[in-house]
Amino acid sequence: MNMTANSTLVPAAASRLSVELQQNASIDRILNAARKHLGTEIAFVSRYVENDEKELTHVDSDLDLPMGPGFRDPRENSYCWHIAQGRLPELIQDPADYPFTKEIGITNALPVGCHINTPLRLSDGTLYGSFCCLSRKPDRSMTERDLGVLKAFASLAAEQIEASVENDYRRGRLDARITKLIEEKGMQIVQQPIFSIKTGKPVGVECLSRFPDAMMRGPDKWFDEAAEIGRGVELELLAVEGALESAAKVPSDFYVSVNVSPEAITSGKLLGLLSGSKSKNLVIEVTEHQKVDDFNALRANLDKISQYARIAIDDVGSGYAGMRHLVDLAPDLLKLDMNLTRDIHLDVARCALVGAMVKFAKAIGSKLIAEGIEYPEEAEVLRRLGVEYGQGFHYAKPMAVEDARKLLKKG
Repeated sequence: MNMTANSTLVPAAASRLSVELQQNASIDRILNAARKHLGTEIAFVSRYVENDEKELTHVDSDLDLPMGPGFRDPRENSYCWHIAQGRLPELIQDPADYPFTKEIGITNALPVGCHINTPLRLSDGTLYGSFCCLSRKPDRSMTERDLGVLKAFASLAAEQIEASVENDYRRGRLDARITKLIEEKGMQIVQQPIFSIKTGKPVGVECLSRFPDAMMRGPDKWFDEAAEIGRGVELELLAVEGALESAAKVPSDFYVSVNVSPEAITSGKLLGLLSGSKSKNLVIEVTEHQKVDDFNALRANLDKISQYARIAIDDVGSGYAGMRHLVDLAPDLLKLDMNLTRDIHLDVARCALVGAMVKFAKAIGSKLIAEGIEYPEEAEVLRRLGVEYGQGFHYAKPMAVEDARKLLKKG
């Protein structure tokens, strides 16, 4: 983790308990095993949070306790904190042996009898919380050997916790990076022209997102990271807004294609953006990098969207763009995945498959666009097979919106 070795506590930025950690069944199993092995009534994992508090994250007991996961109280009111600070030993057979325990409210409130505890530290030395087993009555049979057993269980729990804290810390950095990008309007839109393979003339453009670190990472990385922290649709819709703004600079006789995932489409928020757009020659390109969870919802939303834009299915021939999507969604355009286009002039199987797709597209009233065309030989084979449109470096690379406008005007 990106924390200094002399950090005393987990930083406040990591104080929010993640759902992943809260629902970690492995920690629950470890606690249960430790409690039963040691013969105590209660076992818990706690962590130190903001406002000088301690929070229970996992609790295992057969008792009807007044506190459970999420319960917080002042650190000073816990044996755990004083043990971590060296004021109390990790093994307490009877609190009466240590007069200081009388000053701790929970001693009589629970009450606390036998108490065996070890601080939980992350691998860099950061104090996270504690791993504790206790009973309401003293137990003189508890020994240092039992403490060693507790520490073994605690080390297993610490591994689970550290992985989650690492993940939370990473997610926090991703969230900050995406927030900064949005606030600074760091995303840019470029356009890649699309051509008629038969005439060699442009027919439209596809809008593509570009980010500040474009030389090192592709845009998919940004969208994947945003999806990981639950902000994927938000970032996508920001890209759609930018694409629709750039569409205003495209001559009206050329179409503008905008990439949108099924999740963003079914969010219901895309419809509002399209209804407010002045562009009348739009294509919504459904990108599928993940399986569609609710196909009926996708179809219903696309039906509404179709009054503002034509529908295209991206990556046909790979991923999740299966035959059901091609038949039931009745798209206006089908975009052949570049894996079908690449070296098609050298591959009989690719030729046969694309030829079949040409017949299929005609049967359902769609047109085909071949992506990733890099060589004239590929374009020529696709022309002979009957593919209408092409896109790729053979024709034009992605370019600034103004440059795309000039190219389209030249025809």
